[in-house]
Amino acid sequence: MIDLFSDTHTMPSEGMRRAMAEAEVGDSQLGEDPTTNRLQDAVAGLLGTEAALFLSTGSMCNKVAVAALTRPGDAVVCDHRSHVMRFEGGGATIVAGVSFEPIVTDDGAFTPEQLEAVMTGTNVYQPRTSLVALEQTHNFAGGTVWPIDRYEAVCAAARRHGAAVMTDGARLLNAVVASGVAADRWTAPVDAMWIDFSKGLGAPGGAALGGSADLVAEATRWMYRVGGAMRQSGVLAAAALYGLEHNVAGLERDHANARRLAEGLAETGVTLTDPATNMVFVDPTPAGVTAAGLAARLADAGVRVSQLGSRVRAVTHLGVSEDDVDRAVEAIRGVLAAE
Repeated sequence: MIDLFSDTHTMPSEGMRRAMAEAEVGDSQLGEDPTTNRLQDAVAGLLGTEAALFLSTGSMCNKVAVAALTRPGDAVVCDHRSHVMRFEGGGATIVAGVSFEPIVTDDGAFTPEQLEAVMTGTNVYQPRTSLVALEQTHNFAGGTVWPIDRYEAVCAAARRHGAAVMTDGARLLNAVVASGVAADRWTAPVDAMWIDFSKGLGAPGGAALGGSADLVAEATRWMYRVGGAMRQSGVLAAAALYGLEHNVAGLERDHANARRLAEGLAETGVTLTDPATNMVFVDPTPAGVTAAGLAARLADAGVRVSQLGSRVRAVTHLGVSEDDVDRAVEAIRGVLAAE
């Protein structure tokens, strides 16, 4: 099976497994796990933050960041397809007691003017907008990268209204590779940034949240409220460190493979996104095939994709080769030709 379902379907390499097996560990609840501490220092250095906190999942990073930066009853502005609002089971609302103010965009990157139009704070009849949540890259807008100038302008607009800013940076390093803009510049104008290790970096789990020492201390309090410490978390932190040290350069290959996939599907009658990073979204309805039908037929042909409404999503990652992409193109063309 050629697995284009998600870059979360990467598998740890032999080298990563060795690093996990040999990891020096301790009690992370007491701050005594040396491998976890080393990872947190590495992430803080990468992001240019005072501190970082290793957590079990990216969704947990979103929840504790929202909770640490808001009060119950506050509003969080985000894009209308943001992961924190639509794809985490309502977790931020349940944990932090917030509501969301979504902005509709084409590419996941709203403008300062759009943000200004929805900010509230002085009217007692409306929730106070205390947080602006960004996503980099933006998953369900097509793996898109914020233009850095707009990103910084939106952060500045939030500041003018007294709101904090957080970035769901699950695929931040994809954005770094695609844009050439360093991770610490993306982090500089926000209060909280996190990165995920279980996607393009190939680890079996884990994410890390960076910010000021005070923010990380408050996030740690929320970590205990929603799940607690992972004890000898160095086993998992070792995989994350391995991914940071060995797999970042491979993200460019993933992006090239996404472009190869899109180019192979040109002139087939489908509507395609132009892949900004490692995702290709395909709307097959112009070619007379439903998304569900395409996904099912591709599964029978040995290619796994995900269905998202009227589109299917194909995600390239370190487990997908150029040959896999070419075979996937052939399979998709075959399904479309059969209709």
